[in-house]
Order: sequence, then C-alpha cells, then structure tokens
Amino acid sequence: SENIVLIGPMGAGKSTIGRNLAKQLHKQFYDSDQEIEKKTGASINLIFEIEGEEGFRERESRTIESLAQKKNILLATGGGAILRERNRLALRRCGIVIYLHTPVETQLRRTGSSKHRPLLQTDRPADRLRALMKEREPIYRQEADIIVHSTTKYFDGHNATVGGAVVCRTQEHDDAMRFMQKTSGTIISPQVAWLTLQGTKTLSVRMERQSANAMAIARF
Repeated sequence: SENIVLIGPMGAGKSTIGRNLAKQLHKQFYDSDQEIEKKTGASINLIFEIEGEEGFRERESRTIESLAQKKNILLATGGGAILRERNRLALRRCGIVIYLHTPVETQLRRTGSSKHRPLLQTDRPADRLRALMKEREPIYRQEADIIVHSTTKYFDGHNATVGGAVVCRTQEHDDAMRFMQKTSGTIISPQVAWLTLQGTKTLSVRMERQSANAMAIARF
C-alpha cells in the first residue's frame, strides 16, 4: 500500500511509465500537472502566460500537498516540482521517490516539437534542456530513494529500452533490485525489474519478444 512518487525531467516518461506501473500495482494514478489543469480548467501553457511561472509553482505546491495525503497512489510530478522545499518535504512524506534519469538527447527527441511545454518555447530547446538539467539534476539525486537510468536506443532498425544502472538509497531497495537482475541472467530494463519484483509476469514476455539484436544491446 506504500505510495510511489516519480520525479525527473520533462520527457522522462513519468506519466506513461507511471500510468502503466499503477495498473500493475493496483494503485491510483495521479499526474500533478493534469490535476492542476482539471482544477483550473486551463492548460499549463495558459497558466504560465497569465500567472507566470511563480503563479504556476504556487498552484503546483498546493496540488502536490493535497495529493501527498492520499494512500496507495502513484504520483507523477512535473519536472520542476522538486525546486521548492515544501514540495520536496511533501514528496518525501508521501512514499518511495524514484528518479527517472533521462539524457538530454532523449528528452529533446521526445519533447523538441512539443507546443505544450512552456519552458521549451524557445529557439534553442536543447540549450534550455541542458540548463534545466544542470540546475535540477543534483536535486533529483538528492531526493531519490531509487535512481533508474534508462533510455531508448535504436539498433539495426530495432527500438529497444535499454536497462542501465539502478541506484538505491537504502540497502533493502538495492538488494531487491540486484536480486531481480542477477536471477534474470541479463541486465533487464529497470522498469521491468520493478514490475517483476512486485509479482507481475511481464519479464518473460518482454524478453521473449526482443529481437536478437535488441537483446544484444540489453545485455551490453
């Protein structure tokens, strides 16, 4: 019944991964940005335009503090949610905090053409993403109980999610993750390791469907 909080930059896949993971773990999924839009009836872009970033951050703080009171949830947060101390405190109290680390190149590929991200409405989105990562990366790492390094690679025409390092704050989380990776006989996607750890049966299905070339990358 423990809550799970996903933090990380825009384009990390917090909403997509969070929604799927919540289904697997039988948790209620919430996206803090989507909750703000539901309450206000306005898009994040419009809130930024009318109230500025400070106005948006105040709404974000109130939303996070409210959601953090709920039980058995999986909460996906906005990329800048960790900037305020009151938010960090609420997220720590909420549950296990997982940082989805994603390289800037992957973020750019996923968000570069988006018109719905106010901080990327610039002629140089790559520079903006690098600046945001430089500012926020230390805070993401500081707040995370578990850090998942994953990205999408393209190899010989195949699209494969490549499992990377999983860094855990506590020995209990570290032992659990290492056990899953060792018993699988390969370096599997951290998301799959987490799901399998919770008792799902997605590992064998995912691995069987991988092509030989994609599997070679996953092992690497």
